[in-house]
Amino acid sequence: MNVLIVGSGAREHALAWKLRASPHVDTIYAAPGNAGTALAGTNWPQHAATAGLELARAAKDARVELAVIGPEAALAAGVSDALRANGIAVFGPSRAAARLESSKAFAKQFMERYGIPTARHRVVHDRKAAERVLKYFGDGVVLKADGLAAGKGVVVCADVNEARDVLEQWYDERKLPGGGTSIVMEERLSGQEASVMAIVDGAKAFALAAACDYKRAGDGDTGPNTGGMGAYSPAQDVFDEAAIRRVHEVVLQPALAGLRAEGLDYRGCLYAGLMMTDRGPSVLEFNARFGDPETQVVLPRLRSDLCELLASAAMGALTDTVAPSFGDDACVGFVLTSDGYPQASTSVNGLPLFSASSEQVMAFWGGSATENDRVNASGGRVLTICARGADLATARRDAYNAVERYVAALPSGVRLRYRSDIAARTFAVTRP
Repeated sequence: MNVLIVGSGAREHALAWKLRASPHVDTIYAAPGNAGTALAGTNWPQHAATAGLELARAAKDARVELAVIGPEAALAAGVSDALRANGIAVFGPSRAAARLESSKAFAKQFMERYGIPTARHRVVHDRKAAERVLKYFGDGVVLKADGLAAGKGVVVCADVNEARDVLEQWYDERKLPGGGTSIVMEERLSGQEASVMAIVDGAKAFALAAACDYKRAGDGDTGPNTGGMGAYSPAQDVFDEAAIRRVHEVVLQPALAGLRAEGLDYRGCLYAGLMMTDRGPSVLEFNARFGDPETQVVLPRLRSDLCELLASAAMGALTDTVAPSFGDDACVGFVLTSDGYPQASTSVNGLPLFSASSEQVMAFWGGSATENDRVNASGGRVLTICARGADLATARRDAYNAVERYVAALPSGVRLRYRSDIAARTFAVTRP
C-alpha cells in the first residue's frame, strides 16, 4: 500500500524508516518531510502538515491508502478529519478527540469525569484567580498553558516566587505559550516519570514498550522545559510488567471508555505521560500522537510489522495477530539541538550526513533538507542519534560515542548542543 506520513520531525523520520521495512508498503510520501524521510520515500515539501484539504487531494491523487499523522498541530487543525472524509484510512484521532492534548483543561476535566488518576488541579483564566489558587498550592505547584506550546508550556516551579514570576510573564506581559488566557495549576508530584504509548483502534489498545524521556534542556534536569532532549527504552527502572498492567487498567481502559461514551473517534496513538508515585501511576498529560523523542527509541526495538499494526488500528480492527512484540534489547537516543534552543530556533546549514558505524546505530533528522550532500536544518531539535544494545549501558555507550564522532566532524563554526546524561540514572555512571 501507499502510505502518507504527515510531519517533518525526527519522529516522522523514525516512522518512515520503520514502515519502509514492511513488505506491505509500496511507496512512502512525507508531507512536508525532511532529509531523513527523503531516504525512505518521496517528500512533499510543497504541502504544509496542517493543510488538511490540500493533503487530502494530494493523497487521493497518489492513491494513498494509509495516512499516519505525526505532529499535534496537524491533529488540532483537523487533518485526520479531512483525510478520512476523502476515504483514506488514518492513524490519528479526530480533531475533537485530539483535544486530549490540544487543551490541558479539557484533558484534566476528562480525567476527572472518568476516574483517571491525576494531580489535584485548578483551571484559571486570569492573574487574580491564579494568585488565589497559588495560596492553596504554595510551593508545590506546576503551571501549564492550556493550549499547544511545542513542549514548552509547562513550568515546574521551585517555589511561590518563581510561580509569581511566571504568572507575571504569562498574564501581565502577555507571553502565555500557545496564546489564549487559560492555564492549569496543579500540585507537584514526586516519583519517577515515564511514558507509555498505546496503539488504539477506538475500542482496543495495545501498549508499546515504555520509555523515559528527558524534558529539561541541561544536564541534571536543569534549565527550561523542551520538546525532549533524549530518551531510553525499556524503562525497566520505572515499569515492570505489573506496572504496565496497572496503567492499562487505571489509565488506558478508562480513557477508551470515556472517549466512546463521548462519541469521540480515537484511532491513533494515545500517549500517557505518567508519574509513578507511591500510590501508583498518575497521569501528567495525554498526547494524541507518538512522542518525540520516545518514538525514536521504541521503534528500533519493535519486532512486529508496524504497517500491519497502524493500518489495523486506522480501520478499527486491531486483533491479537498484529499485537506489537519487542526484543530484549535496549535503545538510547540523544537529541542534538541548535544553539539557544528552546528559547531560540536558529537554522544550521552545511551539516554532514550521518554515517553509522554499525546497523545498531542510527540517526533521525528533524526539520531539514538535503543540498549537495549536506543537510540544512531549520533549527531547534536537529537530529536524534540512537543506538541499540544488549542492555541500556551498551546502548548508551554506543549512542554517546556516535554523538561525539558526529559533533567532531561538524564544520568549523557550527555548534550543536546535547545533554550528556541521557539514561545515566539507570545505572551507576554519570557519563561514558
